Amino acid sequence: MPGALEGTVVVALEQAVAVPLATSRLADAGARVIKLERPEGDFARGYDDYVHGQSSYFVWNNRGKESCTVDLKQPEDLALVEAMLAQADVFIQNLAPGATDRLGLGSTALRARHPRLIVCDVGGYAPGTPDHERKAYDLLVQAEAGLAGVTGSQSSGPSRVGISICDIATGQAAYAAILQALLQRERTGQGSHLQLSLFDTIAEYLNVPYLAQRYGGKEPRRIGLAHPSIAPYGVFQANDGEILIAIQNEREWKVFCEEVLGDAAIAADPRFDRNTARVRNREVLDRQVQDRIGRFSTKDLCDLLNQVRIAYGRVSTMKDLMHHRSATTARVETPEGAVELMAPPVIVDGERPALRPVPKLGEHDQALRHEFRGRPDAIRRGAAGGTKS
Repeated sequence: MPGALEGTVVVALEQAVAVPLATSRLADAGARVIKLERPEGDFARGYDDYVHGQSSYFVWNNRGKESCTVDLKQPEDLALVEAMLAQADVFIQNLAPGATDRLGLGSTALRARHPRLIVCDVGGYAPGTPDHERKAYDLLVQAEAGLAGVTGSQSSGPSRVGISICDIATGQAAYAAILQALLQRERTGQGSHLQLSLFDTIAEYLNVPYLAQRYGGKEPRRIGLAHPSIAPYGVFQANDGEILIAIQNEREWKVFCEEVLGDAAIAADPRFDRNTARVRNREVLDRQVQDRIGRFSTKDLCDLLNQVRIAYGRVSTMKDLMHHRSATTARVETPEGAVELMAPPVIVDGERPALRPVPKLGEHDQALRHEFRGRPDAIRRGAAGGTKS
């Protein structure tokens, strides 16, 4: 089945995680994504070698693209990219601030030449801020924005979220913004200039603790595997493993006390009779809950929680995820053979999208140079097909 973005051409001057994630989603939707790589390749190709000698980051975020190596200091390669952009719908980049301007590929110059082009710039900090030109990587931004400060436990101190969440969130935000700009262009005929930053993206995600501090005067405590605003909502120890239990409302709280804790009177205790009181008395509450939960095996506890419709989650490892009964994988071809990764989450008309191959470095050099070199009027054809919109 054709993808929704079939016929859309994306030129990506990209590296690392944030922008490659955005463009991989565009490719999944059917767009033709031309990935421009320096001659030595996107440095994410060397982040690790876990996947048949290939980087797990690169395999995950670069499926369905055409790889073209370019040296933009060479006039011939710069002209090649200009020819691609003359036929493109979207140009997205995450080079250092000012780098594309120095190459003549900045947003102002490009949109003057190509009014329908959507230009998306992704950086560490927003333009116009004092930190705009700082180098910024995911973990640095987790710390700078305060995410690390609300993550971890009191004993462990600030902690990194276990994935590159600033990069991932910014990539998803860029994907959504590009889709919005494509819809806007359908109405107006005009492209857009989009600017996103890792710092802004993750800072916006932190609005709940931010508002708690700004208007409530409460600096959120690091509480590990527990919810800062709801109780009981955290990890408890069964007699053979850990399990997270979540109570969302007063009805669930009463059911939990009666059916799981075996003591309906706890629900009426003034220390615990509403969520705000339970949060204030969390330590006492958690001890009472733990005293009863510790009598169960994990299996018996999960069976009971399922029966009375109380939400829970087992504390899993990646090996557990590999064998999880609800996990869905997808097959993708790579230069070193097929691999299975966790499938994209969206199901369209009952089906998940098929994933196109991960390119080897410079795999499409010859074809793309033949298609675009010296042909600024080249029609949009090639490995992914499509016609000019």
